[in-house]
Amino acid sequence: MLKGYKNVLQEVLGEEMDTNARIDALVLGCGPGALSIASALGKENLKVGILSETEPHKPWPFTYGIWGEEVDQLGLSDLLEHRWSNTVSFFGEGSKHKGNNKNFPTNHARDYGLFDKVKLQQYWINQCKKFLVTWHIGKAIDLKVDTDISTVTTSKGLELTARLIIDATGYKPAFLQIPDEGPIAVQTCYGIVGEFSSPPVDEGQFVLMDYRCDHLTSNEKLEPPTFLYAMDFGSNKFFLEETSLGLAPPLSLEVLKSRLNKRLEYRGIKLTKLEYEELGVYLPMNMPIPSLDQPILSFGGAAGMVHPASGYLVGSLLRRAPVLAKAIAKSMEEKSNSPEKIAQEGWKALWPKELIKKKALYTFGLEKLMRFEESQLREFFIQFFKLPNNQWYGFLTNTLSLNELINSMWSMFKKAPWSVKWGLMAMQGKELKLLWKFIKP
Repeated sequence: MLKGYKNVLQEVLGEEMDTNARIDALVLGCGPGALSIASALGKENLKVGILSETEPHKPWPFTYGIWGEEVDQLGLSDLLEHRWSNTVSFFGEGSKHKGNNKNFPTNHARDYGLFDKVKLQQYWINQCKKFLVTWHIGKAIDLKVDTDISTVTTSKGLELTARLIIDATGYKPAFLQIPDEGPIAVQTCYGIVGEFSSPPVDEGQFVLMDYRCDHLTSNEKLEPPTFLYAMDFGSNKFFLEETSLGLAPPLSLEVLKSRLNKRLEYRGIKLTKLEYEELGVYLPMNMPIPSLDQPILSFGGAAGMVHPASGYLVGSLLRRAPVLAKAIAKSMEEKSNSPEKIAQEGWKALWPKELIKKKALYTFGLEKLMRFEESQLREFFIQFFKLPNNQWYGFLTNTLSLNELINSMWSMFKKAPWSVKWGLMAMQGKELKLLWKFIKP
């Protein structure tokens, strides 16, 4: 069986695997975070290995969205499966009568895209192949870091050595030390792709957030709010996903499925053909930044890189992987640098003080939104999308500078209705700790 795996991996990566070779960096994991940093390190002429529990082409379970401008700037728009120019949200109460002003859309005037997951995965695999990244199959169970080398031992007793270990194994990392900062807010969603008795969204339309709640009872409106994330795939095929932005403890899939079915039934829409279900569960929105004094690095979800306000990750991976790779490569130029020293330089590049402060502000915002009532949350987003287009876009993509972020948040606060102001000012949880982290990162 192992021989079969080796043949597959050699065909994929075009490189004879040398399990005894000492390399510059060993990346743990096989998701977007792992592949993006492995390929970026290879581009810096470092010798890189990947250790994962599965083979390279195992399908990824989730969808990955990105704004059109963001993917265009990265030069990767050809990796999109779908792209929409008609992008809207709904923050009114909603009504069965389509022309009612309670159904009035907020137009975003920005393209939005959905990655072709297979193409995105293959893009990074091809990059790894180009830069001669080796791949090993196994489960990492032990880590030892010495003054000059790091060693990972697998469940089958294989020892892999490298100057640096990068844990990119996702939200339950193998070896990473992550501080306990209380309950993790989790984004959950239940999605379906299929055909319907009538279009659930307009032709050629992408819906970022549909918070209309007219299908809910008075008691249900007191429960944690959810929204519909939806898109027209063409040929009478649609993707609908009922989503909880972030909550601790999280909403169950059963609740989300029930909400989606009720939303459709209320508008007289029936699912006529189910292509597949997507169980996008348990995306940690406020995962803490790992301890920055440890002798290994991390990247992706394990590194706390999920945007606390939106759940976006891929755009950040594509932007930040080259920056981190360059810092690691520069530190490795000094042959006497220990794994701990290299890791420290990497942490500084991955989490400079400005990004730590920005994450504290974003997480502060999420803490407030988790406690907003349904009507309060709709008012918040109405005001948020009244910000200048570049401001709300930069907020959601984490591309604003710290000063720009502060200015946009202050601008919104000044213009927000009092119901939103009071919600933002009330301190009910760990907001003060987050503000202190902003002041003293």
